[in-house]
Amino acid sequence: MANILNIETSTAVCSVALGSEGQVIDHHENYDGMNHATLLSQYIKDALDTANRNELKLDAIAVSIGPGSYTGLRIGLSQAKGLAFGLDLPLIGVNTLQLLTVSVMFQEFFDDDVIFVPMIDARRMEVYTAAYNSALEDVVTPQPMILDENSFSELLDKHQLVMVGNGAAKAKNVITSPNARFFPNVKPVAVDMLALSEKAFREKRFIDVAYSTPLYLKDFQATTPKKKVL
Repeated sequence: MANILNIETSTAVCSVALGSEGQVIDHHENYDGMNHATLLSQYIKDALDTANRNELKLDAIAVSIGPGSYTGLRIGLSQAKGLAFGLDLPLIGVNTLQLLTVSVMFQEFFDDDVIFVPMIDARRMEVYTAAYNSALEDVVTPQPMILDENSFSELLDKHQLVMVGNGAAKAKNVITSPNARFFPNVKPVAVDMLALSEKAFREKRFIDVAYSTPLYLKDFQATTPKKKVL
């Protein structure tokens, strides 16, 4: 197990969590809006102070890389790059859609054949979404989508779909299948990053400290989303 500092700023929530051997040692969260520029540096300092008090040597820095808010992701990745460079540590990028999926998995027991559909609100009826099985394998690759009553219809004929994230509130207004469950209040937070960042560390999946960029929502809104997927 590794000691990893996790930073999550992809939405209006600002959060930091220090993980060690699979356990949360310290965490800080704020749900009051886009206060990342004000709060993040202090949250990181507090977590580093906790690591020093517990004589924990960091093995990596992990940061959410989107899709998500332009401002939030830019702030989070900038801080994470600075830490990784200054401390000579590898940098781990965590996909926000996978993070949302893991977050809802922790809330209750789901059958093995359930499909998880994380959704991040974009604009109007647009979301950025994907679909994963219980092993976090792609069922639908990440993509922008305009939601309507036919979205995910073929999957819904065969599986229960768990739709999670702030985009799920839009889906609830148009998708009426009894196989659809909605968790619109689940937010991506750093404490839920531990499983993903530790797995990436074990597999040595690191991102470039100098040149990595986030996946901004704006990068996908310029394309023409598909009306129907599966």
